[in-house]
Amino acid sequence: MKFGVFYEIQLPTPHDEGAEQRAFREALEHVELADRLGIQHMWGVEHHFLDDHALSSAPEVWLAAAAARTRQIRIGHGIVCMPPGFNHPAHVAERIATLDHISGGRVEFGTGESSSRMELEGFGVDAPSKRRAYLEALEQTCNMMAMTPYPGFQGEFFSMPCRNIVPKPYQRPHPPLWVAGKPDVAASHGMGCLGFNVVGGTQARIMVDQYYRTIAEDCVPIGHAVNANIAVMAMMHCDTDQARAEEHGEHLKFFGYTIGKYYLDGKVVPGRGDAWGDFMALKDTYPHMGDSPTNAIGTPDHIRRHIRALQDAGVDQVLLMHQAGRLDHERNCRSLELFAREVMPEFVEKEDLRERQKAERLAPFVEKALARKKHLPMPAELPVVEPYGRFSHFATEKDHELERSGTSSATAGALGLRQSA
Repeated sequence: MKFGVFYEIQLPTPHDEGAEQRAFREALEHVELADRLGIQHMWGVEHHFLDDHALSSAPEVWLAAAAARTRQIRIGHGIVCMPPGFNHPAHVAERIATLDHISGGRVEFGTGESSSRMELEGFGVDAPSKRRAYLEALEQTCNMMAMTPYPGFQGEFFSMPCRNIVPKPYQRPHPPLWVAGKPDVAASHGMGCLGFNVVGGTQARIMVDQYYRTIAEDCVPIGHAVNANIAVMAMMHCDTDQARAEEHGEHLKFFGYTIGKYYLDGKVVPGRGDAWGDFMALKDTYPHMGDSPTNAIGTPDHIRRHIRALQDAGVDQVLLMHQAGRLDHERNCRSLELFAREVMPEFVEKEDLRERQKAERLAPFVEKALARKKHLPMPAELPVVEPYGRFSHFATEKDHELERSGTSSATAGALGLRQSA
């Protein structure tokens, strides 16, 4: 199986001077470390207005920095908010393709529709129709990356005329598609499932069985390729001492606290509050997330049991949620180093062989799925687009008249005009 490090870039309020800059610096340092250790994927979220849940409101910026600092690790959007109120589909296509070139073809295109009131209403996205908006925008974004030119589209949530979107991505027809959500939704559209819910082996097996059954029977790809993979999240902190791991792992409960605050039953005043103080008063009532008798917080042996249950269930990738609350950065890095040295090797061994065998088994089902896809037609005749016929940087006759008009020397100098001898 594969492993990915997952970044919300959490920073509990109140924010001290310089804390936001430090949080991004530490995240980039951590990505560099993950790359050196052989972690296969990294994932950066897109969230807006969630003061202490995530600073990653412009992932395309910091993921580009991560790509420039690394060599092997896959650069994952986990996720791009796709309803057009958040991001115009053409902008998404351009950004994903550009990042794919900058990274040398390492992008994973995770997508989603968002579900927090703070974000949806902040961008004027209608909650009841957001799923339809998401699917429409995602399909057209994939068409933009795969088609030359993009033939144009008139839809319910998005319309634009025929244009050629450049650059086209390095990976053809486009980077692998993922969606945050339920396995059946991901599989029915031919996307990898980013299971951001924290589960143990029992729930994971149910998810995996449902996912691959849907891929085999009911998949109609929304993109131009099928990415058949399922990932689940694990809260992870690794230490040689179980009690010490659990002590430091208490910080990871802050992730669950902010989920409840912004998605379930919190009362939020934008830009105000003391999340850390509120969390500390409640933290003992928050269990570590997951349905397994083990979790990924503990010694290498303890974590190994949890990861093995996920591997036995058929999970393709484990997303390591490793940073939350006020967990010390150096301690977080040592945790990842110990995990990579003592736990990861046995799980990534023979991964290439597993991938090849899996691809062979899935090939007939993927072929049938792609045959079911309805493609956006190209018009018989492409439109001819003529310019407006004006360009402010070209001098006009009025500009020449001004230059010949004997403008005062002071004004002529300010305008950058030559003066007559």
